[in-house]
Amino acid sequence: MTHDPGSRGRFEGLSLRSWRPPRGPEAKRLAEDVVVRCGWGRLLFGHTFRSNARLAEELLRERPGARDIAIYLRDPHVVLSIAPQDLFLDPSHTYRLWFERYRPSDLPAKDVVVRRVTSRADAEAMNRLYRARGMAPVDVDFVVAKRTSKVLTHLVAEDARTGEIVGTVTGVDHVMAFDDPEKGSSLWCLAVDPQAELPGVGDALVRWLAEHYQAKGRAHMDLSVQHDNAQAIRLYEKLGFERVPVFCLKHKNAFNERLFMGPPPEADLNPYAKIIVEEARRRGIGVKIVDEETNLFALTFGGRTIRCRESLSELTSAVALGICDDKRLAWKLVSEAGIAVPAQRVVGSMEESLDFLEEHGRVVVKPARGEQGAGVSVDVRDSATLARAIERAKHHAERVLLEEYVEGDDLRVVVINQEIVAAAIRRPAQVIGTGEHSVLELIRKQSRRRAAATQGESRIPEDEETRRCVEEAGYALTDVLPRGRRLVVRKTANLHTGGTLHDVTDDLSATIAEAALRVARVIDIPVVGLDFITSDVRGADYAFIEANERPGLANHEPRPTAERFVDLLFPETSSREPAA
Repeated sequence: MTHDPGSRGRFEGLSLRSWRPPRGPEAKRLAEDVVVRCGWGRLLFGHTFRSNARLAEELLRERPGARDIAIYLRDPHVVLSIAPQDLFLDPSHTYRLWFERYRPSDLPAKDVVVRRVTSRADAEAMNRLYRARGMAPVDVDFVVAKRTSKVLTHLVAEDARTGEIVGTVTGVDHVMAFDDPEKGSSLWCLAVDPQAELPGVGDALVRWLAEHYQAKGRAHMDLSVQHDNAQAIRLYEKLGFERVPVFCLKHKNAFNERLFMGPPPEADLNPYAKIIVEEARRRGIGVKIVDEETNLFALTFGGRTIRCRESLSELTSAVALGICDDKRLAWKLVSEAGIAVPAQRVVGSMEESLDFLEEHGRVVVKPARGEQGAGVSVDVRDSATLARAIERAKHHAERVLLEEYVEGDDLRVVVINQEIVAAAIRRPAQVIGTGEHSVLELIRKQSRRRAAATQGESRIPEDEETRRCVEEAGYALTDVLPRGRRLVVRKTANLHTGGTLHDVTDDLSATIAEAALRVARVIDIPVVGLDFITSDVRGADYAFIEANERPGLANHEPRPTAERFVDLLFPETSSREPAA
């Protein structure tokens, strides 16, 4: 590409300046046609191809499971016309960072360590992040083999306090790939853990890669970003990236379907309904949106129609729904079946409530009916707080429950058709001090990140319960939190109040798994989200807390929650191998 330095990003056009044959093991030379393998697919450098037909032919050679991208096309419209049934113009923007104008930050990200991938565990962590973001996974063996590559740079971001991998990005050096005369480079596959509380992870990854290529004498770094990814675009523009007229072509495959099929008619559904509807559409099941506001839809296949409200379907009986809705009733039935539960009583007189508090020392106050943590106060320890918590709970339900407070992690187990499909530890909302921002400012920043990561479903409420939790920890909302200090600002771990989910499906002990299946049988419910408290998901200690008849299946991606739900409704459409 030819750039006019005096025009602030204006391009004179796309050029094919002279260049030498590609070098390096990652660059495959097809005469003058440059293809670079990246682990998730291939990059086809369109401006090096001898003809448009040759470029279209190579893009059509995409292997099953790969995600190839052709970029820097001189004539994207012509290439597209050669195979319009198989190729599509990617709805993404290309941004460029000119290194002559880039300046490193004076305030590097704190507690974020960016480094190259060094092990198989790092590569597997990359895939965990990609799956959490709905992105194409990489070939782990490929990433490990190319960890010292001069063409590819695979990076991870590590939380310096915990050692957890919380971000990743990949860079491509165009000079090492094919002696690019324009001395370019590019950034691909930026992903940050949607559960990360640590700020500045994406910023740190992009800056590390930019400064790496700047130090190598490269002139610029390009990237491609979906046109509607407002959060990423804000980050790139803040760092100085500018839009450039460069386009990408991709192959039509199942993974890319949402990019070339146009917005579905059910686009206004929330994520919990949308994940089910999209899975049904992939199987050829008819979808009718009955009411967008309540996320009610009907699925039809083979002459059968089943109505659903998110993951609640007509297969769940009214009796089972009523049991889940009444936390006292659910507790009674489950405890009688021999499942471990905390002590519980219905709030009566204040004297009786104080006796319960004195007996157990720490209690949970919650409405007998309700969801999403509304009106729940956790770890109540004194009479004044108890009185306020009871009054708050009464705003949500006439009957209020007191429950023994149990130490441990909040565990959600999703059971579908007597099969454990997903399990996740739910951690309450927390913020990390910067030494510069008040607790309230940190809460608002974390809320914005959680909302962006969950399509607006998760935010930290700025209410009395949040204030109580902050003050119990010895701070006021206006206090500046010391750098590195971790502060839990809610005691409940609900996603809707800013909580985060961390998958533990593969670690779940046989004892807890069997308890979850028994609870589902006791309630006699086909789809349920069960909440437990446990000190160790691998151990035998647990306490059942409550059952949710309409669990949020989207919260557990990439676990196949939507697939198992549709299998339950229409088993004839399942692609699973039958049990032996």
